[in-house]
Amino acid sequence: MAALLLPDKVALVTGVSRDGQVGQVVAAALAAQGAALAIVARSRDRVEARGRELSTNGARVLPLAANLADESEVKQAVERVVSHYGRIDVLVNLAGGLTRYKPAVETSLEDWRAEIDNNLLATFLCSRAVFASMRDRGSGVIVNFARAGSPQANMVAYNCAKAGVEALTRTFALEGRDHTIRVNAVAPGLVDTTSNIEAMKPKDLKKWAKKEDIARVVVFLASDASAGITGQTVQVTGWGI
Repeated sequence: MAALLLPDKVALVTGVSRDGQVGQVVAAALAAQGAALAIVARSRDRVEARGRELSTNGARVLPLAANLADESEVKQAVERVVSHYGRIDVLVNLAGGLTRYKPAVETSLEDWRAEIDNNLLATFLCSRAVFASMRDRGSGVIVNFARAGSPQANMVAYNCAKAGVEALTRTFALEGRDHTIRVNAVAPGLVDTTSNIEAMKPKDLKKWAKKEDIARVVVFLASDASAGITGQTVQVTGWGI
């Protein structure tokens, strides 16, 4: 039997909410490799449902509801995880996604702020909240979520937010290198989530990345199997290159 990749590690995963989405599979994959989990999402009902699901399958899990674009709520969530488990070894910043799809000239300031907050601000606040304790302990891993490919039309705020995530990833990696803190990003292409399939109604999913593909890369980046890799963005596009 293969050794676990994340024995006794504590992983905080954001954006574990809806059924059929990447967060659900990522959290389960981390737990399967031995990690104790804290999962965070805005909706209490959904995050608690995912927590019950993970617990039923044998995971140690602490579900928390928080608005990750709110500095005080992020601070409280991180404090609760540290109080419960004693530390955070791995942070997976998965929360976010495309919610505003319209031409740039029709993108309101509200649209812009919402997309930046959900994708970039949340990643910054969560990373900053765990970074100091990782630095003090001299170890830690942060895995962010960017996007694969070049910018696309009708999603200006999302494009800019995800470009910002890549810059944030490199910056935190530079600041973490003397403290054995590794910071990388996963950049998915089209993924076979329930919401993507319902919205796009594809006739053929063969070229799309699978949720399990994403989860395997996250586990790799979270584990010592990727020791020495930091400041990188790993594209996971399936066969849709």
